[in-house]
Amino acid sequence: MENNEILNFCIKKGLLLDKEVLNLFSDVTDINSVKLIIESIKEKTQQRVITKDIFNNNSLLSIFSGLPKENQQNLEKLKIKLGLNIEISKEFIPNSLENQKKEFYDDKSLVKIINPPFSKSKKLSVGDFVSYFRNRFSEMRVFLQEHPELTNPISINKLSNNRQTSSLIGIVSSKNLTKNKNLIFEIEDLTGKIKILINKNKKELYEKAQEITLDSVIGFKGSGMKEIFFANDIIFPEIVLPERKKAFVEEFALFIGDLHIGSKTFMEEEFLKFINYLRGKVPGTEKEVSKIKYLFIVGDLITGVGVYPGQENEILFSNLESHFEKAAELLSKIPKNIQIIFCPGNHDGVRLMEPQPILDEKYAWPIFNLKNITLTTNPSLINIASRQDFGGFNVLMYHGFSFFYYADNISSLMIQKAAHKPELIMKYLLKNRHLAPTHASTQYFPCEKDSHIIRGIPDIFLAGHTHKSAVSYYNNILCISVAGWEGMTDYMEKRGAQPDFCKVPMLNLKTRAIKILDFE
Repeated sequence: MENNEILNFCIKKGLLLDKEVLNLFSDVTDINSVKLIIESIKEKTQQRVITKDIFNNNSLLSIFSGLPKENQQNLEKLKIKLGLNIEISKEFIPNSLENQKKEFYDDKSLVKIINPPFSKSKKLSVGDFVSYFRNRFSEMRVFLQEHPELTNPISINKLSNNRQTSSLIGIVSSKNLTKNKNLIFEIEDLTGKIKILINKNKKELYEKAQEITLDSVIGFKGSGMKEIFFANDIIFPEIVLPERKKAFVEEFALFIGDLHIGSKTFMEEEFLKFINYLRGKVPGTEKEVSKIKYLFIVGDLITGVGVYPGQENEILFSNLESHFEKAAELLSKIPKNIQIIFCPGNHDGVRLMEPQPILDEKYAWPIFNLKNITLTTNPSLINIASRQDFGGFNVLMYHGFSFFYYADNISSLMIQKAAHKPELIMKYLLKNRHLAPTHASTQYFPCEKDSHIIRGIPDIFLAGHTHKSAVSYYNNILCISVAGWEGMTDYMEKRGAQPDFCKVPMLNLKTRAIKILDFE
């Protein structure tokens, strides 16, 4: 739309238009809708100067909601740019949250989000963190009490002045070495604190104790009194999946992440090869491709803006919206019968504090327009492929921001260079039944229910962030770490990254056979 036409209309109405609002209006192709808005603003506000601040007035929501449906359809992009809290018509935005509930939560659905309620942001206080850890302890204690090897657990305040044999469950508040090279922990529960001593001469137990990270909830068996407890065994709250499920119907699920679309080193040519494969354009793969029903993307769809120092020299677009437009352009080429499930990562323009919300529609509106995508939080638990006689597969999605902390601080992971072997970190977190047990391992929002606790036992644990491809099992849980689609950057090189590229694990849900597709 020509700016002059809008300005002339305003002059006739005796109005002045702010340059920022003019630029927003100029992106709208339907001039009649813009004129209706301008007339409504004049009538409702009696103001002669129209600025963007006018749209922050809640009484002006009726300006849009009162327009005919055909005009509303043409103004969806404008409303999102203005950041208005308007319920967007389900008819026009098929993947709004309301539609996701209808499309993905009914009994016939093959994709279900089973996350706990998402806490809204608020001003935080010390009390929020205290409640967060108290609630974490209470919930994790229940998991530990289910372990048969943890016999006769008692509260710390039940220990007497006389030495007694018992089990304790506590959250680890400190970890130190004594002069004699013994390990000593301080743990606490809701009743008190106590020191736990691990003798260096008990080699197997000592090695087990070295795996304990701060703020984790652990069980200890042994004997002691009020001042100190001598441990003979350590029990982690780890998860065990009783069996490896197999679906009755042969369907395939694919797993990718860390695309970093918008990076100058994004491997677009290779990604287009992957899309051509999904579209059945690779000879001899048509039958295989017809059975692909799910595509998981575990964060960092785009490379984002201002994520790390100097990133401005390594990106193609200077704003988030352009990144998402390019991403939507590529994802729209994927056949609509393939359900895309996406959770955000640290590059996707949402808050860094976890749990991370779904993408912000104000910037990622092109993604919301895709009809075959389910947007969820990070972390999240997704159920797929359930049918009348089959409960489906639970997929735990976590981008993996906490991973490097454990690779750099847990002795066994450091020795094994786990930064390049993310499956080892994944096993460690499953052992702790928590995605980020240590306070310093990630930024988090202290929700009433700790979003990092692994409550439901997953069939598949999916992660990214390290750009390393790995597939393994731990206690029958399939652990998948995804490769990246971004070439080596200066930032990666500085931190010694050894990325894998363009590898796509494909899981046959009926046979559980795993095939690695390679588009490098």
